[in-house]
Amino acid sequence: MLGIDFPLVAFSHCRDVIVAVSRAGCFGVLGATGFTPEQLELELNWIDEHIDGKPYGIDVLIPENLSIKNEKNATRRSLANRIPQQHKDFVRGLLANYGLEPARPLEGERVRAPDEHFSVQQEYALKLIEVSFHHPVKLIANALGVPPREMLEMGRKHGVPVAALVGAQEHAVRQAQAGVDIIVAQGGEAGGHCGEVSTLVLVPEVIRAIKPIRNVPVLAAGGIMTGRQMAACMAMGAAGAWTGSVWLATTESETSKTFREKMIDARSRDTVRSKCRTGKPSRQLRSAWTDAWEGPDSPGPLPMPLQGLVSEPAFAAIERAAEKGDRKARELVTYFVGQGVGLIDSVKSCRAVVAEFMEEFAESLEDMRALTAE
Repeated sequence: MLGIDFPLVAFSHCRDVIVAVSRAGCFGVLGATGFTPEQLELELNWIDEHIDGKPYGIDVLIPENLSIKNEKNATRRSLANRIPQQHKDFVRGLLANYGLEPARPLEGERVRAPDEHFSVQQEYALKLIEVSFHHPVKLIANALGVPPREMLEMGRKHGVPVAALVGAQEHAVRQAQAGVDIIVAQGGEAGGHCGEVSTLVLVPEVIRAIKPIRNVPVLAAGGIMTGRQMAACMAMGAAGAWTGSVWLATTESETSKTFREKMIDARSRDTVRSKCRTGKPSRQLRSAWTDAWEGPDSPGPLPMPLQGLVSEPAFAAIERAAEKGDRKARELVTYFVGQGVGLIDSVKSCRAVVAEFMEEFAESLEDMRALTAE
């Protein structure tokens, strides 16, 4: 279905990761939600020029439940005016406690236009998908709900499979009934937006639930960092693995040097599932930032996308200071990452990670054959 020999899918916001993974024989999926249509066009042009004709896809967020879902004229400016003063004061106070001020744009740095719309709204997310179909994408994926009918129709029109991420078996049933081509069963161990059910339970649960409806391939996701884990998920019936966190510690990744160092130092228990970054539950590395939002003085996170308007400017200031060696700022640094972070012990190239997946996968199959031969 995807035109690859080894069923390993790599989600990343970084075009360099997409190219490296696909060129190594697997399948890169670009997280496109943070781009404008114009930016996405540039990113996909670059990918096309460097990927040597290998297949890749894109992923968007079109939440079914969104506070501004039906607002036609919501912009960054109009929504910024809705942020309560107590949230503004809380963030300023938190940064001040660590000797920081909100970020100011650097010379030449792109600043999001105040009148820019939000790509998590269906109308604007579909524009990103329209841009993608001007390129040889082989998959479009959606998260946070059943893809809108228009997305499914666009996929069928262009002969491109549509995938959907789910965190519960009842969500998978709805996706199968809606007509998606691939279901990604993402356990609570995953980084980013995730549910609460573990991958080990969710994958067979989803496969069993959708079987009476129709035959839909299921990719396992959540905490998968090695080829042996991938083989284990496929032994449960998955058609392959969808991965994300493992690519954050690669040389090609968009993550900062500070965050990579924190990943290497982290244990699996050093992640939290919180709304403090986007307004919807997402797993990220625990830090002074996440602790503060869960603390007694917190005003509580705002709904998506308002919380992002609060958090992202603060993270820009935090990352800049940390990269300059500010030890206090380092305590605040966090990013989306799953519980598999405890398996990260060094920074490697994407090609090296792919090779390790393939080698471990083959080793696990040999081990299983040896067991059945006894």
